[in-house]
Amino acid sequence: MNTEKTIAQKYESLTILSAGDFKAFLYDCDGTLADNMGLHKKAWVHVAAQQGVYIQDSIIDEFAGLPVPDVVVEINKRYNSNLPPEKFAEDREELFLNEYQQQTQPVEYVVNHLKAHKGKVKIGVVSGSKRSAVEKTLEILGIAGLPETMVCAGETPKGKPFPDPFLLAAEKLGVLPEECLVFEDGDAGTKAAEAAGMKWVRIDKV
Repeated sequence: MNTEKTIAQKYESLTILSAGDFKAFLYDCDGTLADNMGLHKKAWVHVAAQQGVYIQDSIIDEFAGLPVPDVVVEINKRYNSNLPPEKFAEDREELFLNEYQQQTQPVEYVVNHLKAHKGKVKIGVVSGSKRSAVEKTLEILGIAGLPETMVCAGETPKGKPFPDPFLLAAEKLGVLPEECLVFEDGDAGTKAAEAAGMKWVRIDKV
């Protein structure tokens, strides 16, 4: 009962924060719609350990929202390692998809918010993960058919924290950047939203 009350309270708060003359809502996926960051961390730690690099999973929170190869570059700097960014990204995604993704749970108040606003504003998902992984995650969450557009890793010249992904999503939805509201759980995402000229709402870690 307490959990249900908390979800209802967070949903009400999110609804208040998102009130305004917006024409589009843009949601991040991992950590915003999907309660799966713990699963992603397990995949990161496992693949790094296979290559002899033992990372603290807090670094994944620190760089949440960045494309995986970019995070690997930061790990190499921090740990004086030489992990191959693109190959690491492929191995991590394969492990996550095969071993962890099915355990994904929704961030219920955010998923409920998206569902409630479908048809009232345009809906987009903007993620630093690959499209195949995002599509599967949305399917698991039961909202695969709701977003009108998606922008995923590798689909813009630069990813978050640069504005490119959000600007492309706005363009695809046919709205101006200032008409969009972004929902994000990571610093890279909020910085990207600001750089795009969009207002944003920070989603609590779950």
